[in-house]
Amino acid sequence: MNYCKYIPIDVVNGEGTRCTLFVAGCEHHCKGCYNQSTWNVNAGFPFTKEMEDQIIADLNDTRIRRHGLSLSGGDPLLPANLDAVKKLCLRIRNECSPDKDIWMWTGYTKDQLTKEQQEVVDLVDVLIDGKFEQSLKSANLLFRGSSNQVIYRFNRSLSWWKNKENDNK
Repeated sequence: MNYCKYIPIDVVNGEGTRCTLFVAGCEHHCKGCYNQSTWNVNAGFPFTKEMEDQIIADLNDTRIRRHGLSLSGGDPLLPANLDAVKKLCLRIRNECSPDKDIWMWTGYTKDQLTKEQQEVVDLVDVLIDGKFEQSLKSANLLFRGSSNQVIYRFNRSLSWWKNKENDNK
């Protein structure tokens, strides 16, 4: 996987102060997309173990109260990104405080997800789904660009994660 930008302190992409990772690669190519530079799967920089470690360290840094990680793009659920995104989400669940949430934006709708994509979504707390539709654009929408996009809030907690982890053994 490649990424185009990493913001270690972000107050725009989700609730609270967050880390935000913009992954490379998107097949949706929405008309009016504000982030067209992320469409090419080879754009940006390789997502290395060092970058992954930096995100974990930033989330665990007690000097700044970060609420969690936001994953945007491009599209984190693009098949080419799934393995790396899933690995990062699993590390957050295993190595960070249970109060760290994960937000994800995708152009796929919840009912379009493959089994592999759903496995990644099962690790996030908030999913904003659907392609950006320029005709439905509104500056009054919170955390989404067009009114067709849906915000799903899942009830995730450390106890949920530990139970899920035990179910997979």
